[in-house]
Amino acid sequence: MATVLICRRFPRLSRVTAFSTTAKCKAESRSSNRKQEKEANPETTSTGTESVATIQLLSPLDYRVLYNPSAYAKSRAASQQHAAGNSGQALGEAFTSPGAAQAQHTFSTASSQALPPVTDTLPKPKPKPLLKQTTLTDFSAVQTREEAERIKSELHDSKEDPRMFQKGRPEYRSLTYDRFEPVETLPLEEGDLILHSVAQLKDSQSLGTITEYFCKLSRLPAEQHAALLSKPAFNTLCRCAVQNIQLLSTSDLISILKACARLVVPPTHPLLNACESEFCRRVWDMNLDQLLLVADCWRCLERSVPSYLSILFSYANMHWKDLTLPQFVQLVYIIGEGRRSPADLMQKMESMILKYFDSLTLEELGAICLGFFKSLSDISDHVMRKIADRVSLQMEDMSTYALVNVLKMLRYARMDHLPLLKELGKVIPAQIPSINIQGIMHVTLACSSLHYFDEGIMAAVAMSLPSKVAYCRSKDAAKFLWSFGCLDYEPPNEEEFYSILIEQMHKKLHEFWKFPEHLLTGLLGLAFVRRFPEELIDYALRDEFIEKTRGSKYELKKDLFTLSKSVDIECPSYQGSRLPPQLYQEMTQMALNFAEQEIYVRPEIVEAASLLESMLGGPEYVKKHMILPHTRSSDLEVHLAMDGQPIPFNLEDPVADKKLKDIGVSLTDDLMSQLIQGRSHSQSPVGVENEVRTPGQERGQETQTGDHNALPGGALITDARSQAEPKSGRCPEAPPSLALNLQARGVKLAIQVSNRNHYCRHSKRLLGLHCLKRRQLRRLGYVVVELPFWEWFPLLKRTRLEKLSYLHYKVFDPALLSRAA
Repeated sequence: MATVLICRRFPRLSRVTAFSTTAKCKAESRSSNRKQEKEANPETTSTGTESVATIQLLSPLDYRVLYNPSAYAKSRAASQQHAAGNSGQALGEAFTSPGAAQAQHTFSTASSQALPPVTDTLPKPKPKPLLKQTTLTDFSAVQTREEAERIKSELHDSKEDPRMFQKGRPEYRSLTYDRFEPVETLPLEEGDLILHSVAQLKDSQSLGTITEYFCKLSRLPAEQHAALLSKPAFNTLCRCAVQNIQLLSTSDLISILKACARLVVPPTHPLLNACESEFCRRVWDMNLDQLLLVADCWRCLERSVPSYLSILFSYANMHWKDLTLPQFVQLVYIIGEGRRSPADLMQKMESMILKYFDSLTLEELGAICLGFFKSLSDISDHVMRKIADRVSLQMEDMSTYALVNVLKMLRYARMDHLPLLKELGKVIPAQIPSINIQGIMHVTLACSSLHYFDEGIMAAVAMSLPSKVAYCRSKDAAKFLWSFGCLDYEPPNEEEFYSILIEQMHKKLHEFWKFPEHLLTGLLGLAFVRRFPEELIDYALRDEFIEKTRGSKYELKKDLFTLSKSVDIECPSYQGSRLPPQLYQEMTQMALNFAEQEIYVRPEIVEAASLLESMLGGPEYVKKHMILPHTRSSDLEVHLAMDGQPIPFNLEDPVADKKLKDIGVSLTDDLMSQLIQGRSHSQSPVGVENEVRTPGQERGQETQTGDHNALPGGALITDARSQAEPKSGRCPEAPPSLALNLQARGVKLAIQVSNRNHYCRHSKRLLGLHCLKRRQLRRLGYVVVELPFWEWFPLLKRTRLEKLSYLHYKVFDPALLSRAA
């Protein structure tokens, strides 16, 4: 047997497989083999072997991490356009983006998978020291210009990236502060003379002199700025400005603020406090260009100014019809950077999108999408589709950064714009190697959040990741793992892909303490593809970490519940931390309440449960519940005996404790022939209807024969799958071959009434969460039977006879139950 080598070692990574009594675990086959295995028997092992290596989990103190995520690459056209200027870069987001959080942390979508037995792993080898990540921890080790350029392309300025649209029009110069604007450098000697003059005159400076001195000192070489801010003479100059701030003209005050931005004055400096108060007082006496310029300066100074922005937005609300195109785009940018979104103003901003739509550049469209996304503001479907239509036609002409911003908004709007996504699959794979890690992450996350699977995109991402993984933040690693797991895709280089990401998760362990949601996101993604790093799971389920999750802005109990219960089911030998019992009970009850309110009432489930009860003999034969509450979807449970007869087991149902009703139907050879091959030419549809009536119908209940039309071609149901509603006498019997194939223990069926949200868009590819659920059901001894939405939903509009026939075929399918036996 061939041995599969793991390219990199990572701490106690376990993977769910069937195992022998030796120290070796049988490896999973690649994706194609796994799909076949899932369909046939999930417990079947693959033919290869896989060595499981472990290393000790290192302390976060052993790592020196420089956080500076990388810039997004530009398309060829955008690169040429900005070649003379500054390269575009990606906005660094410290927190999980809101749209992503919705996609991953809602009650109806997150899940996790299981961990293989701890005893299956090989003896731990001596820990192997991790390679130094010179690209992040030791820039002095960079020896070549090529490597230096590569590092530079992976780093970005989070303040400048979202501002790249401002380079496209000269009108933005009066609305924005450009820290790269060329200025004549002030000689050090002249700077010293200014400081000496300030020290001599102290508080007796004239208003014009104060402004002049600030402007001149801001032109000192950048390396002198930090020293300047600590000099007593500069503090004296700041004090003079504060004392005379109400006497300064608005233009002088703006000049001082721009000088502070150039000098990188700390955002909490007393001078900035005074400036903010004064600008708030003057807002209504300033024009819109000045207001936007001041807001831009505050952004460059990284100072939070909610009071100023509130007044600015009130001003804009009154004058929104007068906004020029640059003013409009800059205002949306400010709204996004301030993470504030007055609802009435954003509705007006949306109307401005339509007003200027044909004149907006692609970069400006990207900036607008980012502004709406960051401020958690909705864009109507009509406008969002209009944006997506244009992007799908001009994708090759826009920068990757702008494209990613559009994808973020599509993700937030939950809009799977198929033409754009198809074009993305054509354009983006070739660009992946030149895009930075953060940009790649957002492309991947957009696909998974929209449930859109494109193997070309996912494979390109996986192949490019090994050379870029050192630049992954904890968030990036987690989102990659989630996205691949959500789409249930394991790439050609899956062992290397997962090992390097899990290794990166260990390196970023200290970041998870600040952002616990990222650790759970990554672990759930790994669980989808049956990979479980035990030490990370143990860390995530410790009391200290659970307590830390309570301080997150996201609800993480559901993810903890899904992860821990999956470990319980699939990894019985796991000996690490687990959730406390009271949390299990709390989350189970929450899941059941959710199901009662949101799931059990869905028409497709109500109809299936009702018809199954009618077909099998009553509510005691069908249980509508969550077999696995942590997977957040419902099941219809049915038990069959060894002879194929349904078994009454749902005695908890208030109407199921009575004696089994005598409402069976005799399946004659003639009736089965009609149901399978189509109705007899000598018998009308009404005749068939009469043969399968219940006793109540025979006693005179009105029959609507118009509802029992045959399907095209003479068949009673789609695909010749049929069974009639029971007739008085006994419960329906399974075909003779079925009884021979069932074991004495009987069979437990877990019937899944699926919907479109269980699958990738426009495909029959099951999402990772539901792959996990079905795998765990099989592990618990259930036979999974699906009523796929593309079959069941159309039948909901057909006759009762057709629906009953379909359900009978599903429940008593000989081939299905033979495999189960």
